[in-house]
Amino acid sequence: MSRPLIAILRGIDPSEAVEVAGALIDAGIDRIEVPLNSPDPIESVRLMAAAFGDAALIGAGTVLTTAQVYEVRAAGGKLVVSPNCDPRVIAATVAAGLQSFPGVLTPSECFAALKAGATGLKVFPAFQMGIEGLKALRAVLPVETQVYMVGGVGPRDFGAWLAAGASGFGLGTSLYRPGDVSADVGARARDTVAAYDEVAR
Repeated sequence: MSRPLIAILRGIDPSEAVEVAGALIDAGIDRIEVPLNSPDPIESVRLMAAAFGDAALIGAGTVLTTAQVYEVRAAGGKLVVSPNCDPRVIAATVAAGLQSFPGVLTPSECFAALKAGATGLKVFPAFQMGIEGLKALRAVLPVETQVYMVGGVGPRDFGAWLAAGASGFGLGTSLYRPGDVSADVGARARDTVAAYDEVAR
């Protein structure tokens, strides 16, 4: 069962990438992004994609340029997440055969991203839009649009966000901080999965 939960491993080092990714996947989180402002991020993507590319959706976050899209693809990544809405990056991602989740906050950005071919939307920062803002946004978006909430969301909020129309979540420091051992990451991931399963039935 693949859950709409993306683990954001900001700051991870290639030396720990495979072990942490394995702990996340074992716990039930099989969508993983390495932000490009991490140490040697493309190498982390390459290692994780080589180890788990058939079992998980591995990719990069904080992708800002088309050149970076091609680097992610060359490393075996299949997911591109950005903090902003850049139609050129979205189009390049889709043309490369990867999934595109650009960062959006306003209705104009949402529709621009969809027009450019985005796979789904990353509402960031989610706390700024809020529950009521998401409800209003959902009223005008195409019904099938995937909307992931990122930034200030956590397991305690899953139920309220899902009821408001969220499709899934991106989770960063609630799962991983630089220096965390894989056992701790796995334990947090299991708690997160349990919380999601409880409200997503």
